[in-house]
Amino acid sequence: DDDRRRLTIAREIIGWDAKLMIDANQVWDVPEAIEWVRALAEFKPHWIEEPTSPDDVLGHAAVRRAVAPIGVATGEHGMNRVLFKQMLQAEAIDFLQLDAARLASVNEIIAVYLLAAKFGVPVCPHAGGVGLCELVQHLSIFDYVAVSASLEDRVTEYVDHLHEHFTDPCTVEGGNYVLPEAPGYSARMHQASVDRFAFPDGAYWAARTGAGTHD
Repeated sequence: DDDRRRLTIAREIIGWDAKLMIDANQVWDVPEAIEWVRALAEFKPHWIEEPTSPDDVLGHAAVRRAVAPIGVATGEHGMNRVLFKQMLQAEAIDFLQLDAARLASVNEIIAVYLLAAKFGVPVCPHAGGVGLCELVQHLSIFDYVAVSASLEDRVTEYVDHLHEHFTDPCTVEGGNYVLPEAPGYSARMHQASVDRFAFPDGAYWAARTGAGTHD
């Protein structure tokens, strides 16, 4: 009932022409995911994100078959290219949401982009938190320039906080990422932020755990 109330409010605000995504954050088992998404279908969600355990390949496939045409999106907790290969082979997802910090850096990420291109699944990178928006902008640019050459069905998440800690923060104008001008991966932090927040030696963590000790 609470989900229906919140989706009613969302549709009243954004209308019925805008795309509305919903996110379960892995809390459902497969039958429950199917039941809940079907119950919310009248609100025309564009996708259900992480409807079940992120490494349940066959579970995602079952959900996808049962809730179509609502899309299934997942990947922010995907840890390697093999999982994504299986998701794609099993036709388990409509949108692939890789995470720049969870995969083993750029080489692993490129492999996932190429797999997604082979199977015709758009990549919509997960972002938010400290620095993920800065990191994934480069990945989306690479996808457009060198892999897919398309923006169709592709979005890149954006959360407007914590950018002040970076020397070359990402910029969004009119709903679009603006190309960074500085060289590098846009991940360099201001030294003051490193001194304060870097785990486990920053002042913030030292204050939480006691000077000189780290849990």
